[in-house]
Order: sequence, then structure tokens, then C-alpha cells
Amino acid sequence: MLLFSYRREMEQIWHGWFTVACYTVLITLAAVANLAGTALTITIQRDWIVSLTGGNRGQLAGMNAAVRRLDQIINIFAPLSVGQVMTWASHVIGCGFILGWNLVSLLVEFLFLSRVYQLVPQLAVKPHQQTWGHFLERQQEAVNIQGEMDSWETTDEFINKPRTSKEPKDSRSHLEGQQVTTERFLLCLRNTRRLLHTCREGWETYCRQTIFLPGLGLAFLYMTVLGFDCITTGYAYTQGIGGSLLSILTALSALSGLMGTILFTWLRRHYGLVTTGVISSWLHIGCLTLCVFSVFAPGSPFDMAILSFPLSKNSSSNHELLKDNQVHVYPFERNLNQPILPDRSSIHWTNSTVLFDGQQDPEQPESYVSIVLLFSGVILARIGLWSFDLTVTQLLQENIPEAERGAVNGVQCSLNYLMDLIHFILVMLAPRPQQFGMLVFISMLFVTTGHVLYFFYARKCKIKNAQVNKTTKKGTWTPLS
Repeated sequence: MLLFSYRREMEQIWHGWFTVACYTVLITLAAVANLAGTALTITIQRDWIVSLTGGNRGQLAGMNAAVRRLDQIINIFAPLSVGQVMTWASHVIGCGFILGWNLVSLLVEFLFLSRVYQLVPQLAVKPHQQTWGHFLERQQEAVNIQGEMDSWETTDEFINKPRTSKEPKDSRSHLEGQQVTTERFLLCLRNTRRLLHTCREGWETYCRQTIFLPGLGLAFLYMTVLGFDCITTGYAYTQGIGGSLLSILTALSALSGLMGTILFTWLRRHYGLVTTGVISSWLHIGCLTLCVFSVFAPGSPFDMAILSFPLSKNSSSNHELLKDNQVHVYPFERNLNQPILPDRSSIHWTNSTVLFDGQQDPEQPESYVSIVLLFSGVILARIGLWSFDLTVTQLLQENIPEAERGAVNGVQCSLNYLMDLIHFILVMLAPRPQQFGMLVFISMLFVTTGHVLYFFYARKCKIKNAQVNKTTKKGTWTPLS
């Protein structure tokens, strides 16, 4: 709120660097809040739900689907309400509305979670079903770490052992300062080693799980531009899609996600959990094929020539080429007396709509066939996507030991965010609308790879179940006399 209210005044301080510092603090706080939200999501959706259902697979599937439906409903109304407030009021009032809503929601959430924690005693009980070998392994690791710490302390004492000869006070104080510095360095080294050991242990725990392939496949689905994020909406605006139509498409996407949760419950009831994931995968891939077709459809700005666009210091010819393909061209040169962050206000985000100064209406393409195919594929693919997500989520809940849920789900979230980061890096490398088709191809490759990993897991489960059934039949068969 302060940044929006006093933006011009703040940009005059330290030649714009004060604004940069403020944005850095905001981004850091947002990252911490995102980390806390991820931890809360892991706790509620991956641990508490399993304890609440008591191991009942049917109830677990129903509760997972219900939580996803609530998320999709919120995804429909939250952007619309915030967008209307920012459109008809101001950014300051919009920030105040979001701040007040978050504070009220935090209080209500705390009260509800506290009540659930009191009503369900199982949530307060730590898991005790650990094997003796696992306990001995942890004890041995602790002994090894303690032994290394003792050896470091012994080395430190030997290095800083007081000499028998008399030394001046200045030399003694200098040695004491070196000793303090050495102790701090060793403490930092121990903490770093302990942190790296914890990270390595978490990844090893994740890799030895039976659901490693489905989890890795789910992470691959995060490396995509075929979703309703700022990248896809920005591309849609360059293709002549207005803000009102984008809001309608966003609502249709959320409704498609609701249909995916309903489809998941029906498929799981009739075909089983693993087969549900296979059907959802084929449905997801089939719908995204429309996005691949949209790259070559009439009206697509995809251009293979711009993929090898040279970047040189002599950018005069580059600007001439860009003028035909880009709404705005921002040269890298600027006046040294100009602030680092001038108040250009060239792009405003209002209800998922990009508004360019001096050009309120986007350029109309020659044909809308490409953009229609793109968003048709993205919207329809949400059905298979959310059904597949619920499938992998329940597999994680059912197959991970209770003592390892936190570590495994933490690594899973880290993988998801890593793939999401890669997709933003690719957009930075190919930011123009003419290069969006290349991003579609890369996204389709990652999505297909993720589903292929799940197919390998489904095949292993099928072979294992066939062997179990064969063994059971052999054990119950008796020859006729």
C-alpha cells in the first residue's frame, strides 16, 4: 500500500534504489509466506487428511476431491472480486482489501485448525511404528556426527593450546581473536554440514519410495506454459483477446477443474486408483494436442526465423525487425540522470488483463483459429490434469510411511517449484509472441515425459498385481481326488 501511495516520492530517493530495496523486501516476504503456505498445505492435505479418514481409501478420495473443489470455487470468485475492487476503486484500496481479507482468513483458519486438532486426538500422536534397524541407523548417524564434532573440537583445542612461554598482551589478545574466529567458522561449517546432510537424507528418502515415478511425473507437469497464468494471459492479449473474455475463459477453466474432480471420483470407483491415473493421463495429453495444432493454425504468430534472432551491439536493424512484431520496444540506452525505475506505468495488471498505455485495444489477428484451439486445449486439459493430480496425491498419501510424509512431500514440493522456475526461465529466453510456439512444444515434451513416467509405474503395479493374483490362486487350488 505504501509503495502504491508514495511511489513517485520513493523513486526520488537514492536515484530509485530505495524502490528497488522495497521491492526486494516485498519479494522476500512473499517467498517466506509462500514457504509457510507450502508447509501448511503439506500438513493439511498430505498428513491430516490421512489421519482423519482413518485409512479408508474411499473417504480419502472423497475428501481430496472435496478440497480440490473448494480450491476451484475460490479460484473462480477470488480473482473476480479482487479485480472488480481494483478496477472500480484503486490499487491502494485493492491492497487494503487483500490485506484485510488475509488477516480475517488467517484468524478463521487458526480457529478451525485448532478445533480440528482438539477433536481428533490422532493428530497429536507421533508415529511410533519405526523399525529397529531404522532407529539404529539414525543413532549411528548421530554418533558419527558427534564424533566428527568432537574431533573438530580436539583439533581446535590443539591449535589454540596455550603456550608455556610468556607472551605479550597484544599477542595474547590477537590469539584470542583468532580463536573466536576459528570457533565461529567451525560452528558455521557444522551447521552447513548438518543442513546438507538433512537435504541429502530427504532426497534419498524420496528416491527409495515406491511412488517415486508418479511423483516425478507430477513435477514434470509444472514445466508448462499451457495454463492460466500471467504468461498465457499476456500472450492471449497480444492475439486480440480482451479482459472480459479472459475472465470468462478463466471461469471456464475453473469449471473444467471441477469436472476433473468429479471425473476422478467416478473413475476411481469403477476402475481403481492406478487405472484412473492412466485414463487421466491420456485425456490430458489428448486435449493438449489441440495446443500443438494451434501453433500451425491460421492466425498463429509462430515464426521459425525469429528463433535464431541475433543479439548484437548494433541494434538498429534489430529494432527495425521488432517494430513489425512487437507493441513496445524499450531500448537499453537511457539518460544517466533518469531514475532507475521511472514512472512509465507501461503495463498494468487488472483482473488478469494487460493494459498498454497509448494502445488500449490489442491488435486484431488475421484469424482467431489459433487462439481458439489454444484455449480450447488448455481448458479441456484441466479435466485430465486435476484428475491426474488427485490420483498422484492419493498415491502419495497411501504409500508413504507416516514418519516420512513430511520429508517426502517437502521434496515433492521442491521438485514442483523447480520445474515451475525452469518454465519461467524459458519464457525469459523466448519472451516474444512469435516464440510462444516453441514454448508450447517444450511444454508438451515435458508433460508427455511426466505421463510416460506414470505409465511405467502403472505397468509395474499391473505386473505386481498379476504375480500376487497368480500366487494366491496357486495357494488356494486343490487337486480333485
